Amino acid sequence: MKRLDKFILQSFIGPFILTFLVVVFILLMQHMLKYFDDIIGKGLDWATIGQLLFYFGIFMMPIAMPLAVLLASLITFGNLGEHFELTAIKASGVSLTRILRPIFFFVLFLTSIAFYTNNYLVPNAALEAYSLMYDIKQKKPALEIREGIFYNGIPDVSIKVNEKFTEDDDALKGVIIYDHRKNDGNKQVTVADSGRMSTFNNEQYLKLELFNGYFYDEGSSTERDMTGQSKKNEAPQETLSRTKFSRLQVVFDLSSFALSRTDQRWFQSDRMMRNMGELQSDIDSVNGLVLGQRLSYYKSRPTFFVYYQRHDTIALPEELVLFDLYKDSLAKIENAKLEATAIAATTDSASALEIKAKKNQLTFNKFKSNPKAVSSARKNRTFKPKVVQPLASNDSTKLNIDSLLNIPLTRDHVQAAANYARQTKNQITSSKDYEDNYVKGRTVFEVQWHKILSNSLACIVMFLIGAPLGAIIKRGGLGVPFLVSILFFIVFYLLTMQGEKWAKNGAISAWSGVWAADFILLWIGLFFLRQARVDARLFENDFYMVVLDKLKTKFSKKN
Repeated sequence: MKRLDKFILQSFIGPFILTFLVVVFILLMQHMLKYFDDIIGKGLDWATIGQLLFYFGIFMMPIAMPLAVLLASLITFGNLGEHFELTAIKASGVSLTRILRPIFFFVLFLTSIAFYTNNYLVPNAALEAYSLMYDIKQKKPALEIREGIFYNGIPDVSIKVNEKFTEDDDALKGVIIYDHRKNDGNKQVTVADSGRMSTFNNEQYLKLELFNGYFYDEGSSTERDMTGQSKKNEAPQETLSRTKFSRLQVVFDLSSFALSRTDQRWFQSDRMMRNMGELQSDIDSVNGLVLGQRLSYYKSRPTFFVYYQRHDTIALPEELVLFDLYKDSLAKIENAKLEATAIAATTDSASALEIKAKKNQLTFNKFKSNPKAVSSARKNRTFKPKVVQPLASNDSTKLNIDSLLNIPLTRDHVQAAANYARQTKNQITSSKDYEDNYVKGRTVFEVQWHKILSNSLACIVMFLIGAPLGAIIKRGGLGVPFLVSILFFIVFYLLTMQGEKWAKNGAISAWSGVWAADFILLWIGLFFLRQARVDARLFENDFYMVVLDKLKTKFSKKN
């Protein structure tokens, strides 16, 4: 490595690491503010909080890395320009593109890391983070017995404390406990003058040590009442027993306050928890639902017409024809699988496993791109479309048609036709709604698939903006570069959000909505690169004064 390349890389790597950590921290704190109310008061240990912050920190990396590249590029080349180091390097005959080359290759390396992170680490981190966040939301608030208020957090128990002493609030005065664990009302009450509260066994149990009080128990007065042998007409007899104590220990189970984890399989279907391979599988599955809905609509269309166009004379679109053949091929594989499974019950199961693997490997995209499979399916398809022969044109046929036109039209005929038209419209509308929902679901997965790539390549786009712009501005530090990077990041964020919104609404395709931000900012970066190569002074007043003078001279000559 040449000394110049080493110097440029050392100037970039330090600011990049610093800005990356700062950006991740800022984005993480901004994201965690949404869940602040769900976390506070739950009595979480530091390990759980650290785990949550760690996973959400990884989840922020797709946004943080391009912004860190932009900010570090601005700082690096701003410092080089401010201290005239960039001018000295150019004066020695080194072009700007040669100066950018070592950092550009390093950014390519960062792009590959970003892709690996976005495709593998981020989905797993999102699964861990959001499943943990869901469990935290479901967790009970931490044990907090306040003065003068009944606490009902422990199941089937109500506790009231008049006063609390000591720094740890473990000394109590005026304690009342209602025990409802037998589901028979307020029949067991404990009253104590004072007490002490503590937890043990890793805070799984609460122990109340009570002093100088009474235990009240309301129950049956006779042995027959207690054993359930009293007569039907005999009125139940209740009694109240009071037990005085000088010291009593009461233990309550706090297992309901523990953080219980939910099975992560309930969250794995979300698009943020899927990598590109899984997203592609989801897209194929939803696309099959879309095509299946359209095929069902085309096949059921002849039932909409009673007299006119009884037989479907409109040919299926080619994609639906291929999908129909694909379904027919899957049905044949399934039948072969059932037959092989029946045979394997008495012989070897290798054939059944082979057919099952064949079915799993046969996707619609692979099927329609294989001419041999399509040709074979056309020849061996199970269902043959019915070909309707046109009626022979003769005098008898024309006479029957003319007689139909002479039938008088009644109100009942019109009403029946209108009702059937409404029914047909509702069927078509319902079918279209189902298809639209499937298409929206497919678009969501397509957007996420493209985002994994676009967020990775955004590192290159941000470098092409930051490095030339830093060379033009010639201001280092965190002042001007930070403001400029925030400005471009806001533009990038708004373009991305608006593009995703339009794509999900069906206004534009998924790839154009996601890639619009990168494409627009790429041209801006190339413009800045061109200006930096010719040492344009875009951010100096003299540059605009010269342009203004040229315009004035041009207009004065015309006049």
